This record gives sequence, C-alpha cells and structure tokens, in this order.
Amino acid sequence: MTIWVDADACPTMIKEILYRAAERTREPLVLVANQPLRTPPSKVISSVQVESGFDVADDEIVRRVEPGDLVITSDIPLAAEVIEKGGDAISGRGERFTKDNIKGRLNIRDFMDTMRASGIQSGGPPALNQRDRMAFANELDRWLARRIKPD
Repeated sequence: MTIWVDADACPTMIKEILYRAAERTREPLVLVANQPLRTPPSKVISSVQVESGFDVADDEIVRRVEPGDLVITSDIPLAAEVIEKGGDAISGRGERFTKDNIKGRLNIRDFMDTMRASGIQSGGPPALNQRDRMAFANELDRWLARRIKPD
C-alpha cells in the first residue's frame, strides 16, 4: 500500500501531516510533482518529478496507483480515476471521495467550469484553516487505522 500525493498544489501543512504519518506508520509516501521537491530524509518518503504539462503529474499517479492505495488530491477528475482503479482519495480539507459522492462532485466541478468560462468569477476556495487541517488529519488517521494489521 502506498500513499500518493498530488504535490504541485498540496499545502505545506498537509505535507507535514503526511510526513509524520508516514514515519509513524512506516507506510510508503510518494509525492508527485512537475517541480523538484524537498522531502525529509526517510526510508518511506520519496518524490517523483514529472515533466511540466497539463495533468502530467495526475497521469503519473493514475498510472502507478493500485487498489488499496491512497491519493491525496483536491483534483476531482484525478480522484474519480483513482476510485475507478480501486484506490481511495482524500482532499487536503479532509473530504473523502467515494463511489457514492464522486459523480456529484464531478457535476459541481463541471458546472463551476462552465460558469467561469462564461465570465462569472467565483473565486477559488478559501485558504486552509485549522479546522481543515484537523479534518484532514482525522480522515487520514481513520484511513490508516483501517489498514493496521493485527500481529
């Protein structure tokens, strides 16, 4: 099992939570980005740099993800592809994407894209706050706890 991170847009505070969790649980953590990344020295934390380009990092994650892996992303289409391959996906705000909610999230995303294309400025999501950080850490811990194997 591997935890994959769509790292180009992943906030530092979320990466720090992931680093601590990977070290604590010894679960492999791989950050994928189209720029060089600094990661702490670790046997379980690594990074993959891909070429620049639209969705190149997303495509690399989809290519490598396996059933049971976790992907950290706020990219709804990426989350949908991960779920389709049998993986799990959590946003940096702690929202767990599932087979039950991903279609609705894709519809909302497509609607917002249409609105922006027509000139309506909706602004982006608000900056992450402490509540978002806690929601993410709690959802990550729940996901990790489901994978702990008894000795």
